[in-house]
Amino acid sequence: MVSENLSSVRRALDVLRVLGQGPLGVQEVAEAVGREKTQVSRTLKVLAEEGFLERDPRSLRYGIGRQLLALAASAGEDRMHREAPAVLRELVHQVGEPAYLTVLSGHGAVTVLTERTSRGLQAHEWVGRTTPLNCTASGRALLFGLPDEQAEALLATTDDARLPGTEAAPRDVPAVLERLRTERARGHAVAVEEMEPGLIAVAAPVRDHRGDVVAALNVSAPVFRLPPGAVPKVVEAVVAASNRLSARLGGNGPAT
Repeated sequence: MVSENLSSVRRALDVLRVLGQGPLGVQEVAEAVGREKTQVSRTLKVLAEEGFLERDPRSLRYGIGRQLLALAASAGEDRMHREAPAVLRELVHQVGEPAYLTVLSGHGAVTVLTERTSRGLQAHEWVGRTTPLNCTASGRALLFGLPDEQAEALLATTDDARLPGTEAAPRDVPAVLERLRTERARGHAVAVEEMEPGLIAVAAPVRDHRGDVVAALNVSAPVFRLPPGAVPKVVEAVVAASNRLSARLGGNGPAT
């Protein structure tokens, strides 16, 4: 009985691994895992009943279900929170300025982790604070993985008012999208006195095993401590840190 149960578990795991590559029909799954079609059919049915798989009623193909996606997302968040502090500490050690981990939340960016320095004057962001997407480096970096129409939906306001920020910031949707196209190509975002005068920030996206942007790493500092000539080295450090964290989450190398 124990051997039979273990065989069923292994069969279910084989099925999930195969379907992780894309939707398949019963016969295709059976051929891929090298098992009898009747056994595979029963396994698929049980996994679908439990929400780990979903069956398309038209194509009759099975794909990954919401229950499995929810578990994967939860595991990914836990792993990010475990891995990020060490990466942030190393980044702070390199640049000598505070570093932050930010995630997308609704129509804003929320700081979830921070690593500070001993400096007296620091940017006044803190854990739990929500900041705009258009005028912050971290906010725009979080939009890197979204197509323009989704980014536009997040940026859209309920009236004709301009987006927040100073005159240095892109303050309407077309201007933000234009800035995003440039920054996506560079792989990082820089905001110089865009959210408020006297503050500069550099951010880069963190990607998971699917290549999706799940967070942004950023460094913020007063502009007098981070003049134009010092920005390239900070950009290099931030991008390298985001790539390290992405790799620890199963990401496939540097973001493009």
